[in-house]
Amino acid sequence: MSFLNDLLGGAQGNAAGGGSLISLAGELIQKAGGVQGLVAMLQQHGLGDAVQSWVGTGSNQAVSGSQLGQALQNGGLGSVLEQAAGKLGVDQNQLLGQLSQVLPHAVDHLTPDGQVPAQGQGGGLDLGALEGLAGKLLGGLGA
Repeated sequence: MSFLNDLLGGAQGNAAGGGSLISLAGELIQKAGGVQGLVAMLQQHGLGDAVQSWVGTGSNQAVSGSQLGQALQNGGLGSVLEQAAGKLGVDQNQLLGQLSQVLPHAVDHLTPDGQVPAQGQGGGLDLGALEGLAGKLLGGLGA
């Protein structure tokens, strides 16, 4: 359909492919300790302003795949990225480039009121919360 559709693994559930980038974003959020944990980790590793824009109600500040990769690696999530790249059959740098487009939307989607959920109040991610994101992203393109 479109580049974004391919990037998201198809909105119609590409679970066989190890899950789309939306699933990977969800896995990263879970492994980081929920939205609160991911936001804190990315802030600690140099993406504070960008992450605050993702949480806030304004537009999302872009980050490069290399910036995101460095922050995730330094935050201890490098093995998750390696496994996902292997599952999806793509180079890790390519994966990070795509993930840098999706992760801001995932965080934004999970913080609709501009607030990071407190630990124990949605701080643990229910993957169902991300289900509508692929359709929302695709719908936004008119694809």
